[in-house]
Amino acid sequence: MSWTIHPIEAFEAHGKAWDALAQSRVGAPFLQSGFMQPAIDAFGRGDELLCLYEAQGQLRIAMILSKQHKGMWQTFQPSQLPLGAFLSDGTVDMERAAPELWRKLPGLSLGLGLTQIDPNFDPRPSDSSKRQSMDYIQTAWVDINSGFDAYWEARGKNLKQNTRKQRNKLQSEGIEPRLECLRTVAEMGPAIEQYGRLESAGWKTADGTAIHPDNEQGRFYRQMLENFARQGLARVYQYWFGDKVVAMDLCIEDSSVIVILKTTYDESYKAVSPSTLMRQTEFQQLFEEQRFKRIEFYGKVMEWHTRWTETQRGLYHVNLFRFGAIPKLLAIKAKLSKQS
Repeated sequence: MSWTIHPIEAFEAHGKAWDALAQSRVGAPFLQSGFMQPAIDAFGRGDELLCLYEAQGQLRIAMILSKQHKGMWQTFQPSQLPLGAFLSDGTVDMERAAPELWRKLPGLSLGLGLTQIDPNFDPRPSDSSKRQSMDYIQTAWVDINSGFDAYWEARGKNLKQNTRKQRNKLQSEGIEPRLECLRTVAEMGPAIEQYGRLESAGWKTADGTAIHPDNEQGRFYRQMLENFARQGLARVYQYWFGDKVVAMDLCIEDSSVIVILKTTYDESYKAVSPSTLMRQTEFQQLFEEQRFKRIEFYGKVMEWHTRWTETQRGLYHVNLFRFGAIPKLLAIKAKLSKQS
């Protein structure tokens, strides 16, 4: 049983081993190398480390770590990645595996933060003198376990009434909505350009988070979606009013789950909620398709999520410490800071 530590430039060389572990986590396609490598290229600092733990000739744990401050490390966590860059086959207790890791990481290593962990894959552990977990967010999903009519009937009165009114309004204005699903590699580049035009016209331009084909966000999403499209695992939904795209969803999938990574819409049509109308048609198609067990949102539960589902689960963080005294000292420091 041993850890090996590699510079992040070695990630591609270990991509097959990483993916073998990632693909055992059905329901988290974004942890595969087709997502991780573009994220490293676009958002990494370049000094991240790839840490691999093997036991009995099998890769058991794989993670990407980033040095923080004062001897602390953290899993690579760009905002575009729904969960932290951490994989485990569930057979190894990280607290027991950590002592050797501390010795092999460069410099003084005092602690490690495992970020944004999903209990679907890693049940939340109990706290100990060297391990503490904490709440992150509640995330929502939709189970595809019935026909769409039954699902839609179970939605709230307001959602059903509003979508009906909005569709009637479009019909009265002679606007014909339609949903298009893009899946090929050649379609991903133009789709990101279209997504960028929609998002850049809205509020995200003001706070600098909008996708543009020439910024890091745009390059990341194009490369990532092209990677998944080569495997037949990318979907970009475009919702049209006549000859104009008014809403889009960027999605990736595996054999069990489709994940909606990002959504945008034309804010000039806000009064008729194009993203809501898109999602109704999109979900109807997914229910009819019966290919997936779940539709995952993987983001903080917002009010609009609750219109589409009642299901939620809590993602969490875990901090591991080299010495049991460290969390006690941190608690004292935090208490003194509040008093000052």
